[in-house]
Amino acid sequence: MQATQTQGGAKATGRPQRPSLPKGIFIRSARYLFRYKFEAVLPYLFLLIATLAQLAVPRLIRNMIDAVTQGVIATQVLQGLEQIPAAFQEQALPRILEALNYAPSTTVESLVSQLSADQSGAPDLLVRAGIFIVVFATLRGVFAFLQSYWAERNSQSVSFDMRNELYAKIQRLSFSYHDQNQTGQLMIRATDDVEKVRLFLGQGLVQLVSAVVLLSATLTILFATNAKLALVTLWILPVALALFFIFGSITQPLFFKVQMKLAALNTILQENLAGIKVVKAFTREKSEQQKFGTAVNALMDQQIYIARIFTFLFPLIFLVANLGQATTLQAGGEQIIAGTLSLGEWQEFSLYLIYLFIPLAQFGFIISQFGQAMASAGRIFEILDATSDVTDKPGAIALPEVKGQVTFEDVSFRYFGGGDPVLAGVSFSAQPGQTVALLGATGSGKTTIINLIPRFYDPSEGRVTLDGHDLRDVQLESLRAKIGIVLQETTLFTGSIRDNIAFGKPEATQAEVEAAAKAAAAHDFIMTFPEGYETPVGERGSTLSGGQKQRIAIARALLLNPCILILDDSTSSVDLQTESQIQAALNKLMEGRTSFIIAQRISTVINADQILVLDKGKVVASGKHAELLEDNEIYAEIYNSQLVGDSPTREDAAA
Repeated sequence: MQATQTQGGAKATGRPQRPSLPKGIFIRSARYLFRYKFEAVLPYLFLLIATLAQLAVPRLIRNMIDAVTQGVIATQVLQGLEQIPAAFQEQALPRILEALNYAPSTTVESLVSQLSADQSGAPDLLVRAGIFIVVFATLRGVFAFLQSYWAERNSQSVSFDMRNELYAKIQRLSFSYHDQNQTGQLMIRATDDVEKVRLFLGQGLVQLVSAVVLLSATLTILFATNAKLALVTLWILPVALALFFIFGSITQPLFFKVQMKLAALNTILQENLAGIKVVKAFTREKSEQQKFGTAVNALMDQQIYIARIFTFLFPLIFLVANLGQATTLQAGGEQIIAGTLSLGEWQEFSLYLIYLFIPLAQFGFIISQFGQAMASAGRIFEILDATSDVTDKPGAIALPEVKGQVTFEDVSFRYFGGGDPVLAGVSFSAQPGQTVALLGATGSGKTTIINLIPRFYDPSEGRVTLDGHDLRDVQLESLRAKIGIVLQETTLFTGSIRDNIAFGKPEATQAEVEAAAKAAAAHDFIMTFPEGYETPVGERGSTLSGGQKQRIAIARALLLNPCILILDDSTSSVDLQTESQIQAALNKLMEGRTSFIIAQRISTVINADQILVLDKGKVVASGKHAELLEDNEIYAEIYNSQLVGDSPTREDAAA
């Protein structure tokens, strides 16, 4: 038997062994998104259109400012020309042309004509620019909405697929995996971890692409508009990106630890709620509260530590941005004074400069989301990559109709592939229709034997056969379809009594369900409920008594009509009267079936066809009751302690 499960190269203990993540984890996560092909591309197409609409606005604002500036200058020059006598206009003209950047060959008449056009055309330019700003703002709003909608829709689809795959994998993993992993750990991966991956793929990834597109387009426009001024600004980019890289490498392992602590917290909560009756019975509310508080404090401390790092990062980034803006203001002011930069061009450059700083600020949030998402993705893929040590081997056949002969051939077993063997060289054969009872002290290997029959585990050595078929050569589903199990701790699921009886055969008719319930001596008490078979059983069967739950479990097994039956101490937790009712139902259930019974009360197995006495993982004796009572010291000791020891003495009888 394999000892470990592969989880990203680590042992399957349920606790991550190291915070480092496997390579390509982002690409693997993104593949869930791009399963949707064209729909996955839509948010980025809408993002591109919205970004282009956003980038058009500064140029329109420049046109508005330049129109206003030219209109004001034209008005002032025309007013000045009117005050200059005609004889002196030709002398003043060269200075006016130089100030307004007109060609020296311009005449007074053409200058007045041009200035009049600038003066009269300014209002029209303002109106047109305003209309275009509204149009582009509307376009941006519409396509930003479409981008957000499709991004959210796609991310929800990703979480749907990821949760279903995760749940299906958890269902398929063998018992050894679940033995080593806590329920709360698995729950947090299917809920919170999936949600963090979804948020990044639905928001963070779109923001990342938006930041890259906006940054690239803005840099292109800045250099095309004023290369000299753009060079002054460019130094902040490598500084900011270096800071993000450093902080990203620091915070990613920290987010991994957050998820570990959150999983530990969830485990405590799940165990406490599941065992709330025990907690109250032993008045351990305060100690459990302290345990929960310790876990909450650990989670809070880790999150505050990360928050402290980011509260240092963002002011540092804003400091870099402000320094970049200061150097740009200095250089831009010098160009304005020199007359090489207009007010409209300066305002355009300033707005594009803001578009340069916006992506830098977004990168901080993106790094946070990315770190959390990749840490969570690593935990998710640990489960998806886990290998089950009990699987259908290539070429496994469907188990044909069988009579029910179960044989153990020199079977040994170790949990997780190490330590002392739980079973050592166990050999026996159960003939079709026989009842085989397993007796022995706690830890003797009884439960392990019945776990090997439905292949919850595979033997470390030896083999188990059913009608000569090695169980490892047949398909799991076909094997387990022929086995009915009634456990000591009955598990019922939220739903009706009928749903629970038909759990293994949902297509069963009402008549079949009732027949199984009658055979299990459950029909009468079911009909005492106002809703009969549609009565809700509550969480884990909380509305039913122990005996009622056990009889429903027997009916559930009986409905499958299995050829092999496993009963794991099914009557130990009920009173004698209920035990008598359940035992009658079990006798009905065992008729014509190969049955394996684990029982603490020897009275329930006296009539078994074969009794196996186990001690420290070995079969130390086998036979019928009379033979073992005569020949086996361990069996005789169990018998005397339970029956003879409990019988009244002569003095008691006389009294």
